[in-house]
Amino acid sequence: MPLQIRRMSIDDLRRVISWAEDEGWNPGRKDAEPFFATDPSGFWMGWLDGEPIASISTVSYGGRFSFVGFYICRPEFRGQGHGLALWRAALAGIGSPVVGLDGVVAQVPNYGRSGFSLAHGNHRFTAELDAPTPHDPRLRYVDAALIPAIVAFDAAHFPAPRGTFLRGWLQGDVTRSAFALVEDGRVTGYGAIRDAVTGRRIGPLFASRPADADLLFRALVALGRRGPVFIDMPEPNRDARALADRYGMTPMFETARMYRGPQPRLPLGQVYGISTLELG
Repeated sequence: MPLQIRRMSIDDLRRVISWAEDEGWNPGRKDAEPFFATDPSGFWMGWLDGEPIASISTVSYGGRFSFVGFYICRPEFRGQGHGLALWRAALAGIGSPVVGLDGVVAQVPNYGRSGFSLAHGNHRFTAELDAPTPHDPRLRYVDAALIPAIVAFDAAHFPAPRGTFLRGWLQGDVTRSAFALVEDGRVTGYGAIRDAVTGRRIGPLFASRPADADLLFRALVALGRRGPVFIDMPEPNRDARALADRYGMTPMFETARMYRGPQPRLPLGQVYGISTLELG
């Protein structure tokens, strides 16, 4: 029987996130809801004989930019062409002029055959961290009133506006917390931290200046319990690497950021932590 491909429900996505856990991706504990709300039509699952065996997401940000993630085939079904069939079907339906992904470095040549070009590497860093709460009058805990200003700031650091994602990502979940820096009524940086299967993950972390990134990092680490903290940093940002070194963080693995279509011109020097490997 050929692979059957259909859109996921949110329960299907929760299942796929458990697959991501099995793959060692350390997903957030409550990622499914804000992910799904961003683009409910952008999640696909492959079924064989009534059993879900493969997944992929092609989340669209207003038709201007799409991001490919959750490309997983269950181990016992690999090498049989099912993942490739799902990949081709999902990518054929993307209408955005620019498509991004964070892929396994070993798969870069394969993604290249589908029209993707390497932009830069991302490195995941981790450490057991505990920090006192910093005090700075610019630090603001993110609430609903700050969301519009954060959306505007974020739009300069991401390939397309993503207000729907950010409203779900930054509000309404006690397992996820965020701080922003506000100067003269203007957001100059922000970051979020969330509970993961293991420890906590920071993302995004965007800041106009290295000292501001450090301040936000310490504020986020100070929230919640002591334990391992993880962050995915773009390789071109040397100040991000310096921050990781300053707090004794060690690299775990690398991913490859790739794009199909014109590569976005982003201020990577202000990107200290990418939001997610699944939705960009």
